[in-house]
Parts: sequence; C-alpha cells; structure tokens
Amino acid sequence: MEKVLVTGATGFLGKYLTEQLLADGYEVLALGRNKAAGEVLERMGATFCPGDFTDKEACAPYFKEAEYVIHAGALSTVWGAWEDFYNTNVAGTRTVCELCLEHGVKRMVYISSPSIYSGKEHRFDIKENEYDKNNKLNFYIKSKILSEEVIREFDQKGLDTVTLRPRGLIGIGDTSLIPRILNANGKIGIPLFHGGENYVDITCVENVAYAASLGLKAPGVKGEVFNITNGEPTQFKVILEQFLEAIEEEPKYLKLPFGLAYGVASFIETIYRVFRKKGEPMLTRYTVCTLAFSQTLDITKAKEKLGYTPKITLGEGIKQYGIWWKEHHGSEAV
Repeated sequence: MEKVLVTGATGFLGKYLTEQLLADGYEVLALGRNKAAGEVLERMGATFCPGDFTDKEACAPYFKEAEYVIHAGALSTVWGAWEDFYNTNVAGTRTVCELCLEHGVKRMVYISSPSIYSGKEHRFDIKENEYDKNNKLNFYIKSKILSEEVIREFDQKGLDTVTLRPRGLIGIGDTSLIPRILNANGKIGIPLFHGGENYVDITCVENVAYAASLGLKAPGVKGEVFNITNGEPTQFKVILEQFLEAIEEEPKYLKLPFGLAYGVASFIETIYRVFRKKGEPMLTRYTVCTLAFSQTLDITKAKEKLGYTPKITLGEGIKQYGIWWKEHHGSEAV
C-alpha cells in the first residue's frame, strides 16, 4: 500500500484529504499539531504524525516513509505579521520541498490559493497564468506568490510537483468562510456591494480533496498549476441566501459604496499596523475586494489534464452544511 504524507492534516481541508486518500486505497501519514484532531484521523485509519512541517529535523523521519506528499499546511488568514506568513508559507514550503527531494518523494501536490488573482476589478474565467506577481493586497497573498516561486524552483531541481489553487472552500467543519459570514449577519449585517450581483466561485471541500488525489498520479503534469472550483459561478447574494435559508436564518445586509468601504478598510489596517493591535481588523481591503467584485476561475485545464469533475454540486454541499449546522446548533464540532 502506497504512503501519502499530508501536511496540515489536522486542519479543515486536511481531514477531507485524509478521508479521500484512505478511500482511494492509500496509507496516510497525517502530519499536524492538533493532537485531538490527530486522534480523530487515527480513528479514521490514518497514522497521526505529530509535528510542525517547518521543523525539518523533527519531520524528516515521516518524509522518509512517504512515497507521495500533499502539502496543505499553511497560515491561511487575511491578517497577520509578515514574519509569520513568511516563516510558515514560504520558508515552511521550502523545508517541505527539501525533504521531498532528499527522500525521493515521487510527487508533491501543493495546495496554493487563488487569492493571488484578487484586485479592485471584476474578473471572469481567470486562467492560471493571469495574476500579478507583485500583488500586495495582503501578506497572505504575497506569501502564496513567493511559495509558488519556491515550488517552481524545486520542480526545476527535479522534484515532481503539481499545484492546485482551490477557490473558497466550504463544507462541514469550515472555520473560516461561512462562520465569518454568519458572524457578520448576526451583528452589523453582511457587506453588500453592487446589489450582490457580482459572481463568485466557491468549492465544496470534498471536491478539493478529490482533485488533490487525482493530482498525485495524473500523467504528464509535472510543474503544472490548476484552478479548482465547483464550476458553478453564482451571484454573491444568491449564494448567501441559499446558505442562510439552509440554516434557517434571515439575511441582514449592510449596503456600502465600494470607495467608502475600501477607504475605511485601509484606515483600519493602518491603525492595526501602526499600533500593533492584536487580532483581525473588522474590515480589510482584501475582504472588501472579495465581496465587491466578480471573480470566476477557468477550470478547463484541471478537467482536461487531471480528469477533474466535481463530485458534489454546490446545492448538495449547501444542503449538507445546513443539516449539520442545525443539528449542532452552530457548534464547530465535527
């Protein structure tokens, strides 16, 4: 049985990657820092490998065992110190690549981010090469652009790599996207621009796990990058109302002009940066751009070269989430 090491295995996506890989007949080495989540993965059938992927010496024995690696571990948030993003997402990815190359890993699938496409404009059917390498909207974006440069560097050194950019992950256990929306809806209201008619692409987390598994052995894709979505671009307000209906909550909107919201976000970011305030700003420029502008991705390449077809539709994913949410009364327990 072939072994796949998954970094970030105790995170939201990591659990679904583990489940998919086990179903596909792999032995899974689940690398992560959360012991409680690691115990859940072990009950699923994985081998929990406690550790931090940025610690090369401690993680080396795990990589020595692995034939394939899915590098899903990352600091993924809209706000934070550059040093933290760099150490985890850039230097940490370099460490993972070094370990893969040193121990003869057959292929590494890297989970990157389509946040690198973000900006102050509507964008449709974005292809993988259509991004600004100098995008400075936030430190997370900067770190992901640099981490992809690390991937390309090691691919040229002989490491077989495949990079995925999954857009807007949703699913049971989500601790980011939907909880943020529900929090805003329960307080000041969900910021709404252009009447919510802008189009967005989101992805059921099960589909991302499926795409990553396909990426392990797809032929002729060394060094390639793939957009991953559900392939169902939908107006922002429509998706919101579907989610809120599924959990039986009434939508509450905060209608804002883009220029004002962007200016306020810039001011708040400056205050946080100058005074080194802890926590995440109530509003960031990245959040405003994400909510205000259409962004849809072209997944033709993934379909043609990976054989990717979404397993779960957006409607199914929303329905499943709604059932789970109501059963757990908003609990984050999975």
